[in-house]
Amino acid sequence: EVQLVESGGGLVQAGGSLRLSCAASGFSFDDYAIGWFRQVPGKEREGVSCLESSDDGRTYYEYSVKGRFTISRDSAKNTVYLQMNSLKPEDTAVYYCAAGTHCSPDGWGYWGQGTQVTVSS
Repeated sequence: EVQLVESGGGLVQAGGSLRLSCAASGFSFDDYAIGWFRQVPGKEREGVSCLESSDDGRTYYEYSVKGRFTISRDSAKNTVYLQMNSLKPEDTAVYYCAAGTHCSPDGWGYWGQGTQVTVSS
C-alpha cells in the first residue's frame, strides 16, 4: 500500500522555524519526485517546493519561499524534509507532500493527508 505521511506541523511565531517530514512507503521512493504543496481554505493549492528523483536531484522553490525553505531527501529513511525558516504569517496553511514522476504541475499520483502550519504574528 502506498502511503505518504506528513508530520512536523504546528504553531510557531513569525520568524521561527519548523521542519516538515514526509515519510513514504509502498513504492520506489528514490525513483519519484517529491513535492510540497500548501492550501489555505478558499484558495487553490499551490506548489511550494519540489525535489526530483534521486538520480536527478534538482530542487525547485516557489518564489515567496526561496532562501527560507530547503527541501531534502533521506533515502535511508524514505523521507523528504522541508526545513522552513524565517516563517511568516502568510505561510500559514495545510501542507501536503506528493509523489510524482517529475516536478511538474500535473502527474502527482500519491498524496499525504496534510499537516497544519500556523504562523502567528
